[in-house]
Amino acid sequence: MSRKELKSDASVRRYSGRTIRNLCKYMLQYKWMLGLAFLCTLGSNLFALIGPKLTGLCIGAIEAGKGKVDFGAVGYYAAWMAGFYVISAAMSYGLQVLMLTISRKVVYRMRQDVFEKLMTLPVGYFDVHQTGDIISRISYDIDTVNASLSNDLVQLLTTVITVVGALVMMLTISPRLVLVFAFTVPLSLLTTRYITGKTRPLFRMRSAKLGEMNGFVEEMITGQKTLKAYGREAYTQGRFDGKNKEAVDAYYRAEYFGSIVGPCVNFINNLSLSLISVFGALLYLAGHMSIGDISSFVLYSRKFSGPINEAANIFGELQSSLAAAERVFRLLEEEPEPVDGEAAEELANVRGDVRLQHVSFGYTPGKTVIHDLSFRAEPGKLIAIVGPTGAGKTTLINLLMRFYDPDSGKILVDGRQADSFTRRSLRQAYAMVLQDTWLFYGSIYENLAYGKAGAAKEEVEAVAKAAHIHSFIKRLPQGYDTILTDEGTNISKGQKQLLTIARAMLLDARMLILDEATSNVDTRTERQIQRAMLKLMEGKTCFVIAHRLSTIEHADLILVVNDGEVVEQGTHRELMERGGVYRRLYNAQFE
Repeated sequence: MSRKELKSDASVRRYSGRTIRNLCKYMLQYKWMLGLAFLCTLGSNLFALIGPKLTGLCIGAIEAGKGKVDFGAVGYYAAWMAGFYVISAAMSYGLQVLMLTISRKVVYRMRQDVFEKLMTLPVGYFDVHQTGDIISRISYDIDTVNASLSNDLVQLLTTVITVVGALVMMLTISPRLVLVFAFTVPLSLLTTRYITGKTRPLFRMRSAKLGEMNGFVEEMITGQKTLKAYGREAYTQGRFDGKNKEAVDAYYRAEYFGSIVGPCVNFINNLSLSLISVFGALLYLAGHMSIGDISSFVLYSRKFSGPINEAANIFGELQSSLAAAERVFRLLEEEPEPVDGEAAEELANVRGDVRLQHVSFGYTPGKTVIHDLSFRAEPGKLIAIVGPTGAGKTTLINLLMRFYDPDSGKILVDGRQADSFTRRSLRQAYAMVLQDTWLFYGSIYENLAYGKAGAAKEEVEAVAKAAHIHSFIKRLPQGYDTILTDEGTNISKGQKQLLTIARAMLLDARMLILDEATSNVDTRTERQIQRAMLKLMEGKTCFVIAHRLSTIEHADLILVVNDGEVVEQGTHRELMERGGVYRRLYNAQFE
């Protein structure tokens, strides 16, 4: 094995250990239930371990050589045996109920922690991770952990107690015969360790490939209309076949090599049983053991080796659950959005004076998107940002909202640096309407009042009228109580955008961001919205990203962005008279 492989394997072991410790932290939140579960495990297995001893005593009740049986003794031992087995079964049932309860509580807490973590992660995390993969972690991976906690953990606890108890009982019967296990047990452990070491990366790969496939499926379902419009069904099916094959192959390899453990250990256990039978017969012939002792010893040997075999069989499931838990904990260990500085204050009494001074920014090191950008948005002014695709317009909005912080330069709000305010208060100072509309499952009223808790119905209707969506809502069967399903798929895209514009209007914010907010409405409706919004935006600092330049002719300041730099700025008339980039863009739209 190379040095690189050794380092990688050591890293995997360290992370597996950390994963187990993290799982233990979750489980130790329910100490008393775990303690009760341990007592049930202990009692259930100890009572079950008495059975083979009583079986030997029953066989010993036959008087050797006389052919007589003490039926009273047999009945006595059989009654005790039945009683112990009933108690063992009852405690085993209690154990299952306890472990199901613990696993349910752990999974509930884990899912809650994952979702809370997602709420604290920066926007950049979601820019580089597929939605389907994130959903796979919070559903499939945590379900896998749940199955392991409720089943595999019980099996492991049972294995430990049964193996130790059976070993003690075998030592009391014949210490010499126990020496057989000095050869077979180490052989089982070495075999299991070797195979699981090879399969651990395979189960990790299985979880990753399933996450990739889920991400691809989620992406394709979301874009189903575009897919059909371009006739890419066959191409998409081919890509899915590739993703599906990778996931299935990863699943097969993990399960194939994981399933080798059980048969190998079972072979070794059968070998130990054969050796016990041979050496037990020799000890009986030598007069060192009775038939009853041999019978008890054989039964205990099965209880000793059986759980080891079962544990080996569930090692594949354990590897799978550890790989799933590892993916969950990697998400939980992601760096959250940086906390606000100790001196950060709430942004209050907002005037809306925004300045950028020599701001530079790139999403990845060495690839700068915004280069030395400077401009000022005076309070109450309408600032339009135009430029070709990829010029950095949306990146500028990300910086204003502090979804990202600049690599260099300053962003000032009301004369103070943006990072001197809390992110929450800064973002609440903006109302924002994006090109990609987002509506949730709920009534139209709930969607409109999303950003303003307790908004009166009159307020909601007022902004709906201003956005020219009120009459459409009133024509619906339930009016404002109409339920929007699955991101508003039961209404048109233009109507969705009008709803998001109305939602932004309802916010009492001094600054407004519109990112292609009217791109999905017709020209007549767009002009109506522009007139209504001009009235509602009075006294607010507004940033408008627009491709249709006819919609921003009235802007107080137009910034022409190209390759991350403001190459021109001024009013519509000034820029047209200058005859530069803006005029060429404007003329291109009307040629």
